[in-house]
Amino acid sequence: MSTPRPENAVSRRRLLTGVAGGAAALAASSLLGGCGAGGSAVTRHPDAGMWRQYQGSTLNFISENTAPTAAIAANTAPFTELTGININIVTLELSALVQKVALDLASGRSTYQVIYADPYQVLAPYAKGLVDLRELMADPSLPQIPLGVGDFIPTHLEAAGKFVSPDTIYALPYDCPTLIWQYRRDLFEKYRDRMSHDLGFDPMPSDASTWDQYYAIARWFNDNARDDVPYGTGHQAKQHDSLMNDFSNVLWAYGGDYFDNGGQVGGLGMVDPGPCRLDSAAAIEAANFYSRLLSIAHPASLSWDWDGLGNAFAAGQVAMCPNWHEYAASNESKLPGKVDYAPLPRGPVRSANMYGGTGLGISASTTADERRAAWLFAVWATSPEIELANLKSKAGGGTPTRTSVYQMPEVVAAEHRPSSMPNILTAAAVSKAWEPQNIGLRPKIPMWNECDTAIFTQLSRMLLGDSGPDEAMRDTAAQINRIVSRGWVASS
Repeated sequence: MSTPRPENAVSRRRLLTGVAGGAAALAASSLLGGCGAGGSAVTRHPDAGMWRQYQGSTLNFISENTAPTAAIAANTAPFTELTGININIVTLELSALVQKVALDLASGRSTYQVIYADPYQVLAPYAKGLVDLRELMADPSLPQIPLGVGDFIPTHLEAAGKFVSPDTIYALPYDCPTLIWQYRRDLFEKYRDRMSHDLGFDPMPSDASTWDQYYAIARWFNDNARDDVPYGTGHQAKQHDSLMNDFSNVLWAYGGDYFDNGGQVGGLGMVDPGPCRLDSAAAIEAANFYSRLLSIAHPASLSWDWDGLGNAFAAGQVAMCPNWHEYAASNESKLPGKVDYAPLPRGPVRSANMYGGTGLGISASTTADERRAAWLFAVWATSPEIELANLKSKAGGGTPTRTSVYQMPEVVAAEHRPSSMPNILTAAAVSKAWEPQNIGLRPKIPMWNECDTAIFTQLSRMLLGDSGPDEAMRDTAAQINRIVSRGWVASS
């Protein structure tokens, strides 16, 4: 007997507004039709025990192609052995994932029961299409979260798991890529005395390092160390989401923000954030500095996203860069023992380190049994045991979202070389980056995807010399105000 679809499933009209235009909707429809996942087959066996009650069933999980998902996809056997459930995993680039999720939620058929709920492009616009996980946490017939939700790093739980309400939980923190300072320790040590003499400060990255010092260090490498490294710094400054991420660290460090109350807009999120503040004096000062910094960076920075930058750094093209901390594994394989990590430099106001984490959510279009079975996967995939396994995986990696994993003796030991878990070499840097005063949180608003495009498009024009920093910031603010003023289409 089939279970009726939930009454709070998101309307098709509401979901389709999240897909940018008819062409994107058609593309998403094509993607959805091309997927071989098909519908699910979920049947309950109430006498089989908590973990085995859905044995023989099949679930579909849609995810961005991230490190933890790569690790899980390479070895789904432990989950199937524990639960008897087969898990199909579809991995996509983020924009394609967003399109598929939008169409799937709108259809009411839940092809994908488990959703990689990016906070900005899935959770904020489609929160009503996700299950409030508290209903599953309160079910005594289901396994509960090991060590409780309090074991998740607090800033992760708020940013990746909630929207507007501090009580509702839409997703369990699953990954946590964060932009930090990555630098060639071997080159810094080789030239430390010369740089200290020439620059008048110790160049070794520390909590006191500033963006002005970062600029001076980069320029010094350009002028004095070309035999060892072509450029002092590189950036993910392609006309792409990566450019917004790279610039945001400087924006926040200078005291600028996208909207007032940036901590709340980026943490719990808002439906209506008010007027954009990119036309403020602090934001314009940040844009001027960023433009100067990119003028001395590796010229290919304007063509690099995070992968391009990561590959260039590992190939010895730059002495330092801001990049996602999960590139540590690649760094260690290409430059073993030569790379170290620190929080990003301070500006006039603070150090800000862009957080890019995401949680696992469950489609509200699921039947009662589908969502219960999906809960088994979400609890398992975010458990300390699996986060530790992901750290050790040769196929993927990721870093933990749980405090308890960082306290495990073998993980603490792996923070220092030789390390069998190279991503954990960043632990000291990212733990500081995740502190409330240091974490960088982009706006979690329903219209963010369009705002993001406006930001990186105008920044790209600035870096190419087609507009000045003042003009770029004011034009971006005006565009964002028009986007946000349209509001969010109410469900019908």
